[in-house]
Amino acid sequence: MHSTIEHQCDVLIIGSGAAGLSHALKLADHCQVIVLSKSDISEGSTKYAQGGIAAVFDENDSIASHVEDTLLAGDGLCDRSAVEFTASQAKTCMQWLIDFGMPFDRESSENGETRFHLTREGGHSHRRILHSADATGAAVQVTLIEAVQQHPNIHLFQRYNAVDLIKSQNTKNLLLGAYVWNRKRERVEIIRSKFVSLATGGASKVYQYTSNPDVSSGDGIAMAWRAGCRVANMEFNQFHPTCLYHPEARNFLITEALRGEGAKLCHPDGTPFMHRFDKRGDLASRDIVARAIDFEMKRLGADCMYLDISHKPSDFIVKHFPNIYRKCRSLGIDITQQPIPVVPAAHYSCGGVVTDTYAKTDIDNLYAIGEVAYTGLHGANRMASNSLLECIVYGHSAANHITAKLTENTVDEKIKAWDESKVSDSDEEVIIQHNWHELRLFMWDYVGIVRTNKRLERAHHRIELLQQEVNDYYCNFKVSNNLLELRNLLTVAELIVKCAKERKESRGLHFNLDYPQKLDDPKPTIIQNDLKYSEYYE
Repeated sequence: MHSTIEHQCDVLIIGSGAAGLSHALKLADHCQVIVLSKSDISEGSTKYAQGGIAAVFDENDSIASHVEDTLLAGDGLCDRSAVEFTASQAKTCMQWLIDFGMPFDRESSENGETRFHLTREGGHSHRRILHSADATGAAVQVTLIEAVQQHPNIHLFQRYNAVDLIKSQNTKNLLLGAYVWNRKRERVEIIRSKFVSLATGGASKVYQYTSNPDVSSGDGIAMAWRAGCRVANMEFNQFHPTCLYHPEARNFLITEALRGEGAKLCHPDGTPFMHRFDKRGDLASRDIVARAIDFEMKRLGADCMYLDISHKPSDFIVKHFPNIYRKCRSLGIDITQQPIPVVPAAHYSCGGVVTDTYAKTDIDNLYAIGEVAYTGLHGANRMASNSLLECIVYGHSAANHITAKLTENTVDEKIKAWDESKVSDSDEEVIIQHNWHELRLFMWDYVGIVRTNKRLERAHHRIELLQQEVNDYYCNFKVSNNLLELRNLLTVAELIVKCAKERKESRGLHFNLDYPQKLDDPKPTIIQNDLKYSEYYE
């Protein structure tokens, strides 16, 4: 039996997207930071974000307008204080990013001055979206990675899975670090840290169709829940209305900015339809657009709907959407001449681990930042381009809070070594793959864009059966990447279903045919793990 390797740092950040890396950079001048990345440091949802980041840079716009637009998109469930905090910090945080070299697109004004080119997306009343062509997320990721790699106090652990958080056995509600699985060595190690920040993203891989990469498996939410944190609003899964529909176009997103620049959603015969669902037409918020597309596909028995921007000048399309243009051309679709086939796909988790303005969770010294967290910003529906903004705003806020606490006394408590003496290697890895596939299929069918009580009950029953099987695996076999991912996805799937069963109405991204109306006084769905303190260690 190998002795367990133990690493040490001041702050362990689990996740290497916009939230994790911006958080690390704000901390690194003051302490030693480890950034844990499940895959390569560049792989995550940030990399694939196309649209941009919302911030008030136009003199005709205002923070108050950004706030009101967000509240409207959130359909009555946003926390106003969280929205106001985020919008008020937006310009400062974007300037911080610009100072690191973020290449937001610029244009020349009529008087010859250079300014940022601002685009508009669904739900926004003004042009306020800073962007880097149609690959903003990739540009953010590159900018932050370059800065992180140059900082001597940031240590990158790539191809590591977080297994579980480590709580003190002597001091209630105190965190000591995390067990992590080294994918290269295929063994569990310990990272001891004064603080842990979850920046793991959302849980879109719980669904069959998603715009997000494989790492979006809800591991941060699952770990926090197992450790005793509250979670909220997990029923609100945003389905991006427009993912490219093509057998060779896995997970490729078509940004909302196309509709912001005049693209129209239409039937296979070219007939537009969004005006029948919302007075804003194609610029309605994502929940309305995704449900409209889903409705029209089912009504017509169509495999997809179409997004048409071909009426705009060709040079405009190629200039503003070069990546989408190239991708579609590679598949035989010329978007300057033809409409784009699109379908909704799971895209963003509006709920998550309950946090405050400093990104603090219910556990001392544990923080959650970005999509993994429930801050109250998104409510029942996320407005476009508020997500990358949330990552950086709360990454900075958490860093400031941690920095002020760095000098506090550290608990010197021995951490239990990881024991593999009673487990063996699995010879049935294929079963894990089959279970994962089954989960994603029934979550899509039963807990997708439109739900019913019966569908939710069926999903819950199947989740419980799969959990029994996976827990047996976890107890008897050595951990593997697929086992850890499936374990976390099942936990998150159960949380989604539990929250969905609690909400007796239809609102935003949650539509239940058994409760089609909205309640007069909606509240967030907050659920508590009834975990007894001692149970965590059994």
